[in-house]
Amino acid sequence: MERAPKGIAWFLALAFGLAWFAWELPVLLGASITPHNFQLYTLPGAFAPAIAAIVVRKWITREGFADAGLTLDIGDWRYFVVAWLYPLAIVCALAAEAQLSSLASVDFSGQSALKAMGREPPAGMRPYLGYIVVAQVLVQALIATPILWGEEFGWRGYLQLRLFPGKPLLAALATGIIWGAWHYPLIFRGFNYGDQPWLGALIFPVTTVLQSIVLGWLRERSGSIWVPCLGHASTNAVGGSLTVMWFYGADPVWVGVQGILGWLPLGAFCIWIAWSGRARPADPR
Repeated sequence: MERAPKGIAWFLALAFGLAWFAWELPVLLGASITPHNFQLYTLPGAFAPAIAAIVVRKWITREGFADAGLTLDIGDWRYFVVAWLYPLAIVCALAAEAQLSSLASVDFSGQSALKAMGREPPAGMRPYLGYIVVAQVLVQALIATPILWGEEFGWRGYLQLRLFPGKPLLAALATGIIWGAWHYPLIFRGFNYGDQPWLGALIFPVTTVLQSIVLGWLRERSGSIWVPCLGHASTNAVGGSLTVMWFYGADPVWVGVQGILGWLPLGAFCIWIAWSGRARPADPR
C-alpha cells in the first residue's frame, strides 16, 4: 500500500476508534449522561485525531512533521484575527436571519437566558451585560485554542492535506463529511441537537463541510495549524455560548452556527473564498 492511502486508512481507524471508545466508555461504566456532564466526557475523545496523526506520521508512514504547521508564526496576524472573529460575524448574521424569519427572538443582553437558568446578574452589571458576554466568549476562544488542537492537528494538520492533493475544495468536502460522521456518537446522545438526533445527523455534515472550507483556507494561507485551532475554538465558544445567550430556547436545528440558518452566512463566506481564488493552494511553507 502506498504511503498516503496507508496513512489515511490508519489515521481514520485510530481517530474514529479512539474517540468513539472514549465517548462510549462513560456510558458502559454507568455514568449519567446529561448535556452538562457529557461535555466533560467528550474531552478525551476530542484529542483522538491529533493522537492518530502523531502515530501515523511518526510510526506508520514515518513522514515526520515537516508539513504539520506546528510553528506559531504571527507575522501574518490577519489570519489569526479572521479566525478569531469570523464566528462572531456569523452569529450576528444569524441574529438578523432569526429576527426576519421569526424563528427566534433575540436578546443581545443575554438577560433572558440567565434569568431562565436562575442566574440573574447584579443590577449594576445589567446595562453592560451584552458587551461582557461577547468579550467573555472571545476570551474563552483564546483559552480553548490549545484544546481544539486535539481535533485540528488531525483534520487540518493531516487528513485535509492528503485527500485530493491540489484540490482544496474537494479535500474540504471529503474531510467535512468524515469530520461530521466522526461526531455521530455525540449527536445521537443529544449533545448537539437535543431530541432531534436523526435530523441533526443530516444537518451537521453540511456545517462541517462549510467549516472545512474556511478552516482549510486558514490553514493553507497561514501555514500554521494554530490558526484553524483558533477558528475552531472561536466557533465553539462564540457559536455555542453566544447563541445560547442570544437565542435561549431556540430550535438548534434552525438557529445556531450548526443549524440550517447558519448555512447562509457561512456558505457566503465559503463562496467568497472559492470565487476570489483564495481556495487555491498557497506556496509551500
